[in-house]
Amino acid sequence: MMTRLICLCRQSKNYTRWLLLLCLLPALWSCGFSSGVFEPDDSAPRYHVDINSIPDAIPRKEPLSRYGNPDSYYEMGKRYYVMESNEGYTERGIASWYGTKFHGRKTSSGEIYDTYGMTAAHKTLPLPTYVKVTNLHNYRSIIVKVNDRGPFVRDRLIDLSYAAAKKLGITEHGTGLVEIRAITPGIKSSADGQLYIQVAAFQDHQNAQRLHNRLKQMPVSEISIQESKENKKTIYRVRIGPVASMKLADELTDLLSQRGLTGSRIVTD
Repeated sequence: MMTRLICLCRQSKNYTRWLLLLCLLPALWSCGFSSGVFEPDDSAPRYHVDINSIPDAIPRKEPLSRYGNPDSYYEMGKRYYVMESNEGYTERGIASWYGTKFHGRKTSSGEIYDTYGMTAAHKTLPLPTYVKVTNLHNYRSIIVKVNDRGPFVRDRLIDLSYAAAKKLGITEHGTGLVEIRAITPGIKSSADGQLYIQVAAFQDHQNAQRLHNRLKQMPVSEISIQESKENKKTIYRVRIGPVASMKLADELTDLLSQRGLTGSRIVTD
């Protein structure tokens, strides 16, 4: 077809005009006749939408998704174990966001990702889980539905939809420090529960005991090993607490990080 067009151009009196049109044809074809928009890199939507008019997700009782809830899964060289329950889950970490590159694609739960929806991705929470996310810089809070897996980049804790990240005020910087707290419909929030610092979790009791002994050499008190069952496996959690306040919990996690224990997180019971 292109060869025929070139011949017609040469026969035309407006050869130069036709030649210019031929040069622009590939670009015009991709813009005006493509069946879809190719997004090589993730980005924010091109069209303005009043983010404040988008309501938070409304927590409701739902069965676990048929998809996205294996006992464990392997991603980018690491194995992740899906939590059996979200009750009492609280954690602080870095939030990022994902946008148009994934718009319209299936999430790990099988739902379709909507960049304007109030949703999020998390590596180990059961799907679906509703969480309250608080930006620890400006203290804005939102509620989102976790229906996807990720993020699998460095030390990020949660991946928010564009709308959710925009409402929190983290899209300009790309990431932000947040606290996420699970919401279980029908069960009173654990916001007023006791605070603990979970330093690590092991399947081997001896490893848990070694960490327990190491912590006894540090200026911390009330160290315990809590045993529980997850996916038919026994898990031994090494915890400090209860801790009197969130401020003290932050100070203790900073101290642990300085001593090389970087995987600790704040939880509630």
